[in-house]
Amino acid sequence: MTDAEITERDEDVEDVKDDDRDAAPAGEDDLEERLVAEGEIAGDYLEELLDLLDFDGDIDLDVEGDRAVVSIDGGNDLNKLVGRKGEVLDALQELTRLAVHQKTGERSRLMLDIARWRRRRRDELAALGEKVARRVLESGEREELAPMTPFERKIVHDAVAGIDGVHSESEGVEPSRRVVVLAD
Repeated sequence: MTDAEITERDEDVEDVKDDDRDAAPAGEDDLEERLVAEGEIAGDYLEELLDLLDFDGDIDLDVEGDRAVVSIDGGNDLNKLVGRKGEVLDALQELTRLAVHQKTGERSRLMLDIARWRRRRRDELAALGEKVARRVLESGEREELAPMTPFERKIVHDAVAGIDGVHSESEGVEPSRRVVVLAD
């Protein structure tokens, strides 16, 4: 081998090493691919449902953390698919998860949002958690919130955790389980 060939080979080896460092670990790639596939299955299922109901809506697929997220926006009738306090949305999410499970054979943690209801609810609950945490911090008195779903309680717990000097716990039995905020 000539010096030029050795140098070229060494540069190729360095390029491969750089590519290996830039690539995500194989497990992360597999998870991402699986979640994208879940989102596509869910999107197809929901598109058929919207067609059957003759509702208009744009379906957006995303991956957030370790779950697929499917959002439906755009149609005037979409609030009917949310229902009172998100009950219809929760039911549609479960049906969509079952449709994904049927195709993949694996349990799905897919999150469905319609007309940005979950996003708005998340913002409201985070603000509530902060407000109550600050009140408890000032007064030292514990406060119980209204019963919430596990999704809602997690958002409140996360908001309270961001305030030093207070913490939160869940008390009660479903469907009456609630967040309690206490001073440390």
